[in-house]
Amino acid sequence: MRAALSLVWVAPERNEAGPPPPGGVRRSGNGHSQPSTILVIEDEILIRLATCDYLRHCGYRVIEGSTAEEAQRVLRAGEPVEILFSDIDLGAGMDGFALAAWVRQNYPAVRILLTSGVAAMAEHTAQLCDGPFLHKPYSHGALCGHIKRLLGLFGRTTG
Repeated sequence: MRAALSLVWVAPERNEAGPPPPGGVRRSGNGHSQPSTILVIEDEILIRLATCDYLRHCGYRVIEGSTAEEAQRVLRAGEPVEILFSDIDLGAGMDGFALAAWVRQNYPAVRILLTSGVAAMAEHTAQLCDGPFLHKPYSHGALCGHIKRLLGLFGRTTG
């Protein structure tokens, strides 16, 4: 049996995260870094750990958090996120719908993929998602297919 421990660090709110890259221009929110960066926001820790571990195994750079506010801090810190993958029901605070609307307004180049175990949520995601809603429980293969399709919008398909 393999044990995995994932530590989550969320950058404090600030305008820059570290020194600027060569050329002096920081590209946040779809910076096309190598490998592709996926921001996973899921309040259920076991689901988050399994999903993030799988995506890392597929070669993606994964930043994870459990709240919409953590996602906002990551994006404001200038992380080059290409895809936001978020649950809709995140417990107390901002939900996945509000997070997706905020990302769409402030980081329009970031592709958004939402998920929920509540089927009725699917109809409300059309304006917020870049493609079909991902119903829980989802297979890792289905998630990977959605991510590859979204990265294809950037001309990329792999991590």
